Amino acid sequence: MKIAIIGAGAAGCFAAANIIYRPGVEVAVFEKTGKAMQKVKASGGGRCNVTHGCFDIPELLTRYPRGKQLLRKSLYGFGPKQTIEWFAERGVPLKTEEDGRMFPMTDDSQTIIDCIWQEMMRQKVQVYFHKSVKNILREGGEVNSRYILHFADTSVYAADAIIIATGGFPKAEQYQWLEALGHSIEKPVPSLFTFNMPGDTITSLMGVSVPEATVKIVGTKTIQTGPLLITHWGMSGPAVLKTSAYAARELADCNYHFTILINWLPRTSDADLKEILLGLRSTQGKQFVSQKNPFGLPRRLWEYLTEQSGITEQMRWGDLPAAAQNKLTEHLLRNSHKVVGKTTFKEEFVTCGGIQLKEIDPQTMESRICKGIYWAGEVIDADGITGGYNFQHAWSSAIAAANALTGND
Repeated sequence: MKIAIIGAGAAGCFAAANIIYRPGVEVAVFEKTGKAMQKVKASGGGRCNVTHGCFDIPELLTRYPRGKQLLRKSLYGFGPKQTIEWFAERGVPLKTEEDGRMFPMTDDSQTIIDCIWQEMMRQKVQVYFHKSVKNILREGGEVNSRYILHFADTSVYAADAIIIATGGFPKAEQYQWLEALGHSIEKPVPSLFTFNMPGDTITSLMGVSVPEATVKIVGTKTIQTGPLLITHWGMSGPAVLKTSAYAARELADCNYHFTILINWLPRTSDADLKEILLGLRSTQGKQFVSQKNPFGLPRRLWEYLTEQSGITEQMRWGDLPAAAQNKLTEHLLRNSHKVVGKTTFKEEFVTCGGIQLKEIDPQTMESRICKGIYWAGEVIDADGITGGYNFQHAWSSAIAAANALTGND
């Protein structure tokens, strides 16, 4: 049996590492670039955010804006717990950080790459670089069919089964060779990107970060909370990246022109804030507002918000006009900013879209359209927020396909 794996990324290599070698089975991985697992190398600032320490599968599924019905099967079969065990059994222990993200103890993504690669070599996997697939042709009938891979360099490879783990493509036309197999494509749009705010004065605070803020997209139900970072082009950080993931299609539809409301005090209600401000008037009346930050916000951000509220440096809490207090409340709880465009980094890039889920068996990842073709990773219309969830999907879907092909449980 000859098994071809298209793509030497996280999903493709993990699938190859889990197809147990036995006589008569040949596994070949074809990668269009000159390197394997490049996204693994770059992820997490070079540390590799392998998975997330969320072991409750129903809760874990909420971290995936798309693909829950397919992911339910694969994550129950091979979730974060099994991922930790897989790497630990091969001498690579993982650690959990305060926010739940999991990294190798070495804090080096190369550790993960080497571990997977060594397992691939142990299973006698052949890897071919600079092999870009042009098309796949099917030969034979439903029972005894095989597939011929045609490469851009005019070479061919005949396979009895194929795992397609190419990752996501940013343009719909890049899926045409897969559509030719009879599959339907959910239009791809970017997910996990930062917000551009050209001309917004808040960018003068570049480098300021807040451990917890809420981002709401006006006119939608999308609202996410988490750390937020102000950059020289706009806003980034987990709160923004999560928001972009859940609203990926809506934001693409409006061409990335929209308004967000930032709540800098997500644990404080309007009533609570009113009471706090009244208390400050009576207990801290002689203190200058701009110099007395009662909420633990970064100093530069507090000064900016008071200035935007029309509060001068000489205004004291006891003399604060009602109009200025109302403006400060709005800026603290509903700080409005216009977004015009996005910025996507290679290491963060995730595609919303891909092979439609109804055409894939969630138990085995086999195509319902073409028997003998399997899918793994981001090429499927399933994606997660930032925090290790997309790698977990890669591991889970890859091992489901590998198990289906070799019968190992």
